[in-house]
Amino acid sequence: MTSFFDSLSGFRPLGEVLAIASGIIWAVAVILYKISGRTVHPLGLNLFKNIVAIGFTLPTMLILGESLFPAVPPKSVGLLLLSGFLGIAVSDTLFFYSLNRLGASLVAIVDCFYSPFVIGLSFLLLGERMAAWQLVGVALIISAVLAASRSNSGEPIPRKDLILGLIFGVLAMFFVAVGIVIVKPVLVTESVVWATLVRLVGGTVPLGLVIPLVPGRRAILKPLLERANWKAMVPAAFFGSYLSLIFWMGGMKYAKVSVAAALNQLNTIFIVVLAAMFLKERLTLWKVAAVVLAFVGAYFAATPF
Repeated sequence: MTSFFDSLSGFRPLGEVLAIASGIIWAVAVILYKISGRTVHPLGLNLFKNIVAIGFTLPTMLILGESLFPAVPPKSVGLLLLSGFLGIAVSDTLFFYSLNRLGASLVAIVDCFYSPFVIGLSFLLLGERMAAWQLVGVALIISAVLAASRSNSGEPIPRKDLILGLIFGVLAMFFVAVGIVIVKPVLVTESVVWATLVRLVGGTVPLGLVIPLVPGRRAILKPLLERANWKAMVPAAFFGSYLSLIFWMGGMKYAKVSVAAALNQLNTIFIVVLAAMFLKERLTLWKVAAVVLAFVGAYFAATPF
């Protein structure tokens, strides 16, 4: 299946560029999701942003002239739906729970588990290997994440919230890693935008079936109807679940999964910068050092084999 991104595939670092762009855009979305999480339940926020993302993805496919029902093997469709369930319905809900408990700064630390999970799974399931310089790049990015988290001037977090937030966050990173690695073979032949749509459906339908059965469902759904909450939720969904997701999938298609994951990890650094700009969090020397390490690491991680 051809697609818009396939027409650009002659551009050698297309996958790497998309992976970095995804990280930048996701960082913007995280700030908005943090604001939304003050008034909206994680389950409700996840359902809302998926519906909004589908609302943007469908017309995008029509504009690009892509078929909504292409001839794709049922196994590929099933893998994409499973990927959406694990990486969107499960992972994103856990991520929002973690974000609410830990805040953006600590979630940035937990997020560093993402690239090691993806790299490890791509080694086990896809047989991918990384060159020495790329391993150095990955190490520098992870070091940058840890350096950015070295100084935390936020309010103390209750022990229970800290433990639960860490557990939810690590599990979120694991499920999103599994979700993307299992569909790498599918992305090789299918359209990025169409695959994104199917994943969104796989992540939305289970939430739509589960939420009506959850105690307190009215409290979960009511904030979604309050237009005042849309000021943060709609832009968050546009950036985080539509634009960033498409770029993320493109990065995974056109670059090695292990390399794309390392570049995605830069979102942690972007979050630190944006938090300083818009949330007035103090930009420490540790965080400045982290930004330098991250971009040096990104350069090495993106070098071709």
